[in-house]
Amino acid sequence: MTPVDGQGPDGPGLESRHRAWRVLLAVAAGAYADAALERELAQGSLSPLDRGLVTELAYGAIRQRRLLDAWINAHARMVAERQPPPLRWLLHVGLYQILFSERVPVSAAVSTSVALARRIGLARLAPTVNAILRAVLRRREALPGPLAPWDGLSLPADPAERLGLCHSLPPWLATALLAWLPAAGAEAFARAAATPPPLDLRINPARTDRATQQAAFAAAGVTAEPLPDHPLALTLPGRSGDLRALPGYREGHWCVQDRHAQAVVPLLAPRPGERILDACAAPGGKTTQIAECLRGQGELWAVDRSEARLRRVRANAERLGQLEGIGCLAADAGDLELLRPDWIGYFDAILLDAPCSGLGTLARHADARWRVTPALIEELLPVQSRLLEAIAPLLRPGGRVVYATCTVHPQENRGRIDAFLKGHPTWQLEQELQWWPGEGGGDGFYAARLAAPALNGV
Repeated sequence: MTPVDGQGPDGPGLESRHRAWRVLLAVAAGAYADAALERELAQGSLSPLDRGLVTELAYGAIRQRRLLDAWINAHARMVAERQPPPLRWLLHVGLYQILFSERVPVSAAVSTSVALARRIGLARLAPTVNAILRAVLRRREALPGPLAPWDGLSLPADPAERLGLCHSLPPWLATALLAWLPAAGAEAFARAAATPPPLDLRINPARTDRATQQAAFAAAGVTAEPLPDHPLALTLPGRSGDLRALPGYREGHWCVQDRHAQAVVPLLAPRPGERILDACAAPGGKTTQIAECLRGQGELWAVDRSEARLRRVRANAERLGQLEGIGCLAADAGDLELLRPDWIGYFDAILLDAPCSGLGTLARHADARWRVTPALIEELLPVQSRLLEAIAPLLRPGGRVVYATCTVHPQENRGRIDAFLKGHPTWQLEQELQWWPGEGGGDGFYAARLAAPALNGV
């Protein structure tokens, strides 16, 4: 990849770093990382290379916050959390380049950080920035390579503390991972959570096939690889930018959907002629996948409590040519028995893609690891149970429910299923799947298929 060298104190390279720093400042003040980044990229023109640098530095520094703080703590007079926020996040931008970025020479990382200090009104602290970054460089240059980003730090002996520090996980999550997984699995999860994920697509079989779409990508110079375990999936390694410019987007030949998310609807196994409910439908990836399975025969309802999010379902369905087969209702799925009494015992199959902590998707959401807490998960558990209880009466005798989440937390997953089955002993758990982020790619997902009792046991 072409190196980025900063191009002088007022060049585009400095502007990219300035915008990345503003993203960090906004996130620290409570903004979501994706929204903050979108605002910065929308202000003025940047080349694709510089837009990529802003994204890499902002998201990378946010993911690696704990490790970057540790380097500050090791080389500054004041610990990171007591540093003035503008200085702390400026140091994070510089340190991330030194420790993680292969596209930025270390000399440019230091010089642009010093220049940025002057630009943002921290000229008196520019010598401090220079001293801390160069101290880190000297420490690492004294070590034999190749180096991991934590090499040069004094690491804790406790396995959870070490895992959390090296991979910038909050302490509670590092401890939990080692309780849920063997050490190698926890390490693989941590690495995957810090790695920008590939772009997975699901082919729309009503309009094209995988081989044809792959050829269209190749003709446009886009690398696309089939995923062998997912017959309608392509993955675009390292792809970013405006997806709408890719071949087949406007024609509805594909939609974006993680490889493991694509395996949830096959577990539901919708068949032509059935009545299907997608109880928490937005943004509509699984809704349109169900519609593909029904092939225009049957009835499909997409329910979401947010009308704005339902508009995304409609837009996705319209682009894929499936809008006529989907009914949309803005409502809380927990209230459907009261809102739509005609739906009691009505559906052959129901998908409940429940609201969850999203711990399986940390790679996609740079700030999520710092937002999700044990307290938040405790608040989600009764919500998930309430939804599962609420949709059960809507299923016909002998029908099936798939409960799915994009988290890996056992209490949000099997814990909710066990609690439901305890109160409904005539129901059956037919199949259960858990995907963990790791070396094979893909987000973390959970899915369980439950079968309602048939009439008279038939």
